[in-house]
Amino acid sequence: MRLGIVRGHITLTPAVESFNSRTLAILEPVTMENLRAKNGQGGGKALIAIDELGAATGQMVAFTEGREASNPFYPTPVPVDAYLALIVDSVDIVQQIF
Repeated sequence: MRLGIVRGHITLTPAVESFNSRTLAILEPVTMENLRAKNGQGGGKALIAIDELGAATGQMVAFTEGREASNPFYPTPVPVDAYLALIVDSVDIVQQIF
């Protein structure tokens, strides 16, 4: 699971049947540097994810990728590479000393 920022939403025309009544969100993954800086920047390569939570543009979210992204739709096969799993309320970064 990774963190990202919602940068927008997509509407498909014509609609893809397996995506009916689902929203697609444009996510920008957040790098650790930008997470520590708390600057609202992402820094990663944008991707598209299914959003069933209704995240607003600019919100930080956590998302899964790959095969795990299709698990919420089991047993129905849905062609998805990323799934928005939760909306982030806050992030606390703890420094670890090794």
